[in-house]
Amino acid sequence: MLECYKTVYRGSEGEIIEKKSRFIATVRLVESEEEALAFIEEMRKKYWNATHNCYAYVIGERRELVRCSDDGEPGGTAGRPMLDVLLGENLYNTAVVVTRYFGGTLLGTGGLVRAYSRAVQEGLAQSDIIEKIYGAILQIETDYNGLGKIQYLIGEKKIPVLESEYTDKVVLRIILPVGEVEKIQAELVEATNGKVITEVTEKLYYAVLNGNVLLGEELRG
Repeated sequence: MLECYKTVYRGSEGEIIEKKSRFIATVRLVESEEEALAFIEEMRKKYWNATHNCYAYVIGERRELVRCSDDGEPGGTAGRPMLDVLLGENLYNTAVVVTRYFGGTLLGTGGLVRAYSRAVQEGLAQSDIIEKIYGAILQIETDYNGLGKIQYLIGEKKIPVLESEYTDKVVLRIILPVGEVEKIQAELVEATNGKVITEVTEKLYYAVLNGNVLLGEELRG
């Protein structure tokens, strides 16, 4: 189980022009090889009249599946440079197809490598990339006397609050990385002089995008 990893939240397209050749990079979240192959076929059908549809993808918590294709370009000038960008950005469960429309001028080996790499970088720049964190939902119960100290603590550490209930007691549900739970529990006890009850209610992956917490199916944009 990875503590955290980068992946695509919402894929997009990026385009560059190099000596009149168009390079269109399409980025997509894929969580299985079946999804990756279906995505590649979708792009081939969409850009059926293109000169090349090259691809690269990395799948799995240990990147068990790493594939790339030059699709007719000279060996090592497209798929591998595209894959190197994904690996260099430390991305997981990500696929990219770069579609080329030949502009009439040969780019040479170095030119092709640079163009395909730049296209992928542009596609990633247009996409939303998130860091998925393996976290825990921590439920906190306290009385109203302890609330201010708890709010100060979690605010100072910028820990997201998922829910809050105010009745005869206060119940807060926060989410934080699993590795930080014990430390935060100890700090909560110290801050409230022991007038707090904490319990981990669930462990799951989450991400924060533009200040919003994403959980479960929300992690697939």
